[in-house]
Amino acid sequence: MSLLGKLIGAFVGTEQELPANAILIDVRSSGEYQAGYIAGADSLPLGEVGDRIHSVVPDKDAPVIVYCQSGARSASAKNILANMGYTNVVNGGGVGSLALRLQKQICRL
Repeated sequence: MSLLGKLIGAFVGTEQELPANAILIDVRSSGEYQAGYIAGADSLPLGEVGDRIHSVVPDKDAPVIVYCQSGARSASAKNILANMGYTNVVNGGGVGSLALRLQKQICRL
């Protein structure tokens, strides 16, 4: 991990290595997603994760990063996916800090 990544990870309390080429899943509400999401992320609100994840991520071994506003909903999403058999899911935490860690742009609809 780069020095910048370690500093950001220490600041936001998450130093977990992020998988390369992961599928980004934003588990916030549709309105929150439209207000600002990480480039390339799919919107899948937490209440819909269990019902719709197979259409977004059919491979249960694919690397997935879930994120929300603060990391709480994404922690729940990670647990839901683990219980469904997904093996490579990381809680990316909040949208702003994850965008910095990934060096990706925040987009708005």
